[in-house]
Amino acid sequence: MKIHEFQAKMLFHERGIPVQKGVHVTTVKQALDAWNNLGTNVVAVKSQIHAGGRGKGTLYSPSNGDLVLEGGVHIAKSAEEVEYYSQKIFGNKLVTIQTGPEGKIVNNIYIESGCNIAHEYYLAVLIDREEQALLVMASTEGGMDIEEVAEKTPDKIDKIWYKFGEDVSSKAIKLGESLGLEGNALNEFESSVTKIVDMFWEEDCEMIEINPMVRTNDNSIVMLDAKVSFDNNAGFRRKGLISELRDKSEEIPTEIKASEAGLSYVKLDGDIGCLVNGAGLAMATMDV
Repeated sequence: MKIHEFQAKMLFHERGIPVQKGVHVTTVKQALDAWNNLGTNVVAVKSQIHAGGRGKGTLYSPSNGDLVLEGGVHIAKSAEEVEYYSQKIFGNKLVTIQTGPEGKIVNNIYIESGCNIAHEYYLAVLIDREEQALLVMASTEGGMDIEEVAEKTPDKIDKIWYKFGEDVSSKAIKLGESLGLEGNALNEFESSVTKIVDMFWEEDCEMIEINPMVRTNDNSIVMLDAKVSFDNNAGFRRKGLISELRDKSEEIPTEIKASEAGLSYVKLDGDIGCLVNGAGLAMATMDV
């Protein structure tokens, strides 16, 4: 199960993982109120959908397909700009490299305080099934598509592995040093990675990705993005969390219906879907 950035940052904040102040809004008026309440000279107006690449995406009118706005994330320096971008974003279809041409309608926006960025990094935690451990990946090439970095400059991706019960702190420090972090930034990175790994174990996460994680001008660490997904197979242990954070409007209706009926169904392109009872049959069906 995927959740929105603003929800992921709420979980981060509860665990002491550093994030900027922000307000989740669903109307233009709420966006203007958020600008006033945050009391900063610069905010980021961020489209909230269950897909990456929002900053490089494009907004289209769902009624006629006309181009509305380039980019789903914008910097605003006045109430007028907050109002303008919010009006352009709400209710329109955001198409990114991950949504495909069908895109997703934006019903939520996150208004976040501006940040003095000295450098952007990439950070992610996921499951490495071959190693039977958690894989923590980090790179100095934050803000870029990690697939592009992996293809063109794989040496710029540093990796460490954790098995359950291992000490996280010492490995996190080594990872931070490989990124060139030092002083307060290195200490905050170690603390953040430790808390993120704890969150991964304790909340049955499937992936946690931050792109970018930033070092600020005063040598602090801030998670400027947050993408979190949970293992559906552990849903029986997280019913409260699921009911609180699940946004069914971001999911495919036929997959929701199948899930409610206890069926394993995956919608594919066009009018085709895969209804199966196991991974082997799924692969055989796809081969056919």
